[in-house]
Amino acid sequence: MIRQNNDNGSVSVSASVYSDIAGAAASNCFGVRGMAARNMRDGVYHLLRKESMSKGVNVIFHEDRTISIDLHIMVDNGVNLNAVGEAIISRVGYEVTKYTGTKVRGVNVHIDSMLGD
Repeated sequence: MIRQNNDNGSVSVSASVYSDIAGAAASNCFGVRGMAARNMRDGVYHLLRKESMSKGVNVIFHEDRTISIDLHIMVDNGVNLNAVGEAIISRVGYEVTKYTGTKVRGVNVHIDSMLGD
């Protein structure tokens, strides 16, 4: 959790807020089918529904009041993986900073699966 203080008080932003913003931003990028979660029992990745997409996101808090974000995604078959990854990194970093005021140190995109039509 990151606490931001000002003259009128303070605002605390929890990891779930960062996860929700990052998951929504990544899911809205071209070529992204959705967020992925790994089933620990069988090791298979599953596409998450919109309401639980934050489960594919891990937020790491740093001492300097910045965060890093790890995203696990599934993409459409045939998309340019490098272009999709760059778009996600840019959009997630921008939107998290825009909505929370927290500086994003890094966004790591893990493409866990490609899905066909």
